[in-house]
Amino acid sequence: MRTDSSPGTLPAREHLPAGDAGTPVLDVVIPVYNEEKDLQPCVRRLHEHLTHTFPYAFRITIADNASTDTTPQVAARLATELVEVAHIRLEQKGRGRALRTVWSASEAPVLAYMDVDLSTDLNALLPLVAPLISGHSDLAIGSRLARTSRVVRGPKRELISRAYNLMLRGSLQARFSDAQCGFKAIRADVAQVLLPLVEDTGWFFDTEMLVLAERAGLRIHEVPVDWVDDPDSTVHIVRTATDDLKGVCRVGKALATGSLPLDRLTRPFGDDPRDRELADVPRGLARQLVGFCVVGALSTLCYLLLYNLFRQFSGSQAANALALLVSAMANTAANRRLTFGVRGRGGAVRHQAQGLVVFAIGLALTSGSLAALETATASPAHSTELAVLIAANLAATVLRFLLFRAWVFPDRGESGAGPTVVAAHTPSAPAYGSTAPYAPLPRRPAPLPRQPYQREPHEQQPHRPYQTTEIRAGEAADGNWRDATLHPQPVRPHDTDPGDPR
Repeated sequence: MRTDSSPGTLPAREHLPAGDAGTPVLDVVIPVYNEEKDLQPCVRRLHEHLTHTFPYAFRITIADNASTDTTPQVAARLATELVEVAHIRLEQKGRGRALRTVWSASEAPVLAYMDVDLSTDLNALLPLVAPLISGHSDLAIGSRLARTSRVVRGPKRELISRAYNLMLRGSLQARFSDAQCGFKAIRADVAQVLLPLVEDTGWFFDTEMLVLAERAGLRIHEVPVDWVDDPDSTVHIVRTATDDLKGVCRVGKALATGSLPLDRLTRPFGDDPRDRELADVPRGLARQLVGFCVVGALSTLCYLLLYNLFRQFSGSQAANALALLVSAMANTAANRRLTFGVRGRGGAVRHQAQGLVVFAIGLALTSGSLAALETATASPAHSTELAVLIAANLAATVLRFLLFRAWVFPDRGESGAGPTVVAAHTPSAPAYGSTAPYAPLPRRPAPLPRQPYQREPHEQQPHRPYQTTEIRAGEAADGNWRDATLHPQPVRPHDTDPGDPR
């Protein structure tokens, strides 16, 4: 149900106004570590491209991840020479840490990042951010695996990239096609909600953000890109792959146990047509039917295996009761999480108790069927027993779904539950597993006044370069913001490992 006026709910997506020429609409972040050779040509090329093709004011922010060469001096010189370039230095490494720091402090409504080697063709930048400016999408990613993408890279990287994305699809049910392409953008109001939940500070940062965004029901726009591999890349493939696998396991565990408060993020904008109540259209019925059928098929297989096992040392009635009891408890737990989307441990005991009532009904149906069979035939064949049990279980399955939907796991929107609350970006935002409540999200500031945008020649503008600022990780340029998910936690070993090239 729509709750547009509910406190703590983000407003509907809106097209960003052109605004004042001095206020950047787009902030492109370039995380760098020891990139003294590539930094200057990259930034100048990107600056020239944006100057000639981007119709809004923009900024390019160089995020220096504790470089030990002359990268800070190169970045400072670029920030002095080019008005639209800013420079921030962090004392700890990690691409995710750099993006979190700059994005959290930026006042631009659209935030993006790209790799310093510019492997992705810049002609995809405007199609990347256009859906975010228009309000159509919440995040946008460049995809090297889209059908119309044109990619030049070796077989080793091709195999690793496809295997990694296949693993994400199989383990985390990700539906986006390319998690590793260093060419992504996000709306600032969405970043404000998602960033407190993203724990990783390295290369897995954007993958984790995409998985959480997708699970929260946000829209991810994919742009086919032209991409050429950089043979001089300093990324350690083995170390990066190991960190990614650890991140997949951590996020998968959090999703499986329900420790992530994604229910507070589900469709936060309130403009999803699936939230509308229509007469004679049950909400989520098709998805629940599919999930219930899949769980039911697996439960039936488990039941038959258990029945055959227990039948070796007990009678048919006892074997049926034991097999049905075990499979029914597993069925209730699986339907609770997968079919009806109930996360966390709250109400789990009550749901199992109600599931046992449903189990008793199923037991009465199957036991009655066996009793009727034994009355009709003194010693029925084992295959006949199985056929009768399958038929009885099919009847019990239909009744079980109806009872699950109407009684055990009723639709929370129809049972009087309060509106969904959206997590706010506050210093007290809890991390994984926390039970502390999230504060309501403050309303978005009033839009900028619409003015015709005119870019003046740089030589006619007063030379006011962005000030080069050196800050620590988790601290904004004004010194007021602290990264809530990073500051109170110990530094990970790879963050300060001098051998890490990131």
